[in-house]
Amino acid sequence: MAVYEKRHDDNRTYVRIGEEDNADNSAKKTGKEEFLDAKDVELALPHQQFDSLSEHDGANAKLMSQGAAGVFAKDRLVSLDVFRGLTVVLMIFVDDAGGIMPAVNHSPWNGVTLADFVMPFFLFIVGVSLGLVYKNVPCRSVGTRKAIFRAFKLIMLGLFLQGGYFHGLNELTYGVDIEHIRLMGILQRIAIAYLLTAACEIWLKGDNKVNSGLSLLRKYQSQWAMAFALIALYLTLLYGLVVPDWEYQISTETSSLAPKIFSVKCGVRGDTGPACNAVGMIDRKILGINHLYRRPIYARTEQCSINSPDYGPLPADAPSWCEAPFEPEGLLSSIMAIVTCLIGLHCGHIIVHFKDDKVRLSQWMISSLALVTMGIALDFLGMHINKAMYTFSYMCVTAGAAGVLFSGIYLLVDVYGHKRSTLVLKWVGMHALVIYVLAACDVLPVILQGFYWRQPENNILRLIGIGRNE
Repeated sequence: MAVYEKRHDDNRTYVRIGEEDNADNSAKKTGKEEFLDAKDVELALPHQQFDSLSEHDGANAKLMSQGAAGVFAKDRLVSLDVFRGLTVVLMIFVDDAGGIMPAVNHSPWNGVTLADFVMPFFLFIVGVSLGLVYKNVPCRSVGTRKAIFRAFKLIMLGLFLQGGYFHGLNELTYGVDIEHIRLMGILQRIAIAYLLTAACEIWLKGDNKVNSGLSLLRKYQSQWAMAFALIALYLTLLYGLVVPDWEYQISTETSSLAPKIFSVKCGVRGDTGPACNAVGMIDRKILGINHLYRRPIYARTEQCSINSPDYGPLPADAPSWCEAPFEPEGLLSSIMAIVTCLIGLHCGHIIVHFKDDKVRLSQWMISSLALVTMGIALDFLGMHINKAMYTFSYMCVTAGAAGVLFSGIYLLVDVYGHKRSTLVLKWVGMHALVIYVLAACDVLPVILQGFYWRQPENNILRLIGIGRNE
């Protein structure tokens, strides 16, 4: 049973969270004082950290639910905010610099670049946050309903922002044909990973006490079983399914002409190239080819662009699949995204159960470096690192890198206390979802260009050189 203790000192309220030792019926409080704000799960996606406690203890729950309104703690886990803020800054940087420096942009197919770490970092942060949010769940059904509702809100927001409703810069129109709306996207993937990981944390954990790394694994062995099952499912489908021939069509500029139809020859099993992989096939079959992302990442490969690794005109001998839609946040690839979130959840468990900084850092670094090593070895052996398909090797490298980076930030910020120098990143991390919506989804630029002088071209964005026609 959780034990809560509050005290007032220096005009601040402190909350201590510990464990009651039921063996001797004494309230044995363990652990240092830690507090996480109301904005820690959505994009690692902010919501009230102590919602799950609010039905348990009237007075104390009321105190904890006031976190965003001014309840402070002596030892807030600032490193998680800073990591989230750094990831948001990285996301904005690669989005803006990717067109200027293609080497920073997402890898056209195999390989990994700076931009390819953004999504796994967010998923990892979501997992860490969930380990702290759901460490005490008085009512599992209530916690599950709240997780479902939060995931639903994220999915709907993702459909609105990335489904094609906004037509982007240089366009003062909006709206989307439901027959061609993009169904998956960044927020939808995060919502799926969040929901499945939250369900694992709510329903799949043991009651045994944790006093070592081995006992930690035993307590959460069902969650690890789920992770291995997801990996096995992904690998079985990726390498076991036969991908048949398929076709797609592209509408011509003149609506009176029939659309062009392209045929892609496959009939293979276990192919991991752009045209005939099981990841794309499953999305075409289940989501429908009209509901996929229409600017495929492989259009920047040498086979499909004379300006590779940037977008460009098609080569004369370009294969037929170069302009086919492909969903980078698809269904099968999202299975491995859930595993990344579960790895982050494990790091959150280490925070909950181990209070010594050296133990935390050693646990994180050992597992993270092992993942990076495994991913690089798998890539060398032929299971290529590939963000578009979210391959197992890609998951290992990026999740391990997230663990290493988080360890470094934790050491710098929460152990050595360099919090003032990271105030900006902390602020960005605490407002991650709002910044993502306004900046990364071009909502703010779209709003600004709606204000113009006499002609739509005379808007603020054109004045500062954004959205100018080439």
